[in-house]
Amino acid sequence: MITVLLLDLDGVLRLWDPALNSSVEKAYGLPEGALAAAAAASERFELALTGALDDRAWRDSLTEDIVRAHGEGCRNAVEEWMTPPGSVDTDVLEVVRRARSSMRVMLLTNATTRLVDDLDALGLTDEVDGAVSSADLGLAKPDPDVFSLMALRHQLMFSEIAYVDPSATNIAVAEILGIRSHHYADAEGLGEFVDGLVEPAVRI
Repeated sequence: MITVLLLDLDGVLRLWDPALNSSVEKAYGLPEGALAAAAAASERFELALTGALDDRAWRDSLTEDIVRAHGEGCRNAVEEWMTPPGSVDTDVLEVVRRARSSMRVMLLTNATTRLVDDLDALGLTDEVDGAVSSADLGLAKPDPDVFSLMALRHQLMFSEIAYVDPSATNIAVAEILGIRSHHYADAEGLGEFVDGLVEPAVRI
């Protein structure tokens, strides 16, 4: 029996402004894609994602990388880019609220140590029953041990979990482990998946 709906955060419940990167880069005269490239290329990214490096320290290191590459005038670019917490997909939130009438809803997401602050800023702290990040676990998806550690931490069997993620790779890993999964595309599809989880319990 499914007792926990486990959601990825980004691309499901949280949305990012697609224009933010380019608007900040234009404001500071940075080349297109410079901010995302700096974050992804940094050798410290994996450390930040797995909690070995605090988010604040990671942001500061990215700032210094940008300043070295593009000048002192770009010092505030990273902060303006990374400070906004994104926005909530209200259609998905409605599905989450409906699901919580029948099961717990939790988040399992690759995130730095700022996740708690982001959830608070988004108003999601009380909208879910818990959140586990890669920074908490010391491992990032798609490592299968992420799912194992999460399940152990919350005393769950894989058969009790339904997992939702926009990443086909993460979904494939979850399915190999025997976790019932849904490759997220939109709120409507998520709603149908959730209905399929709760309907059998209603009929009993």
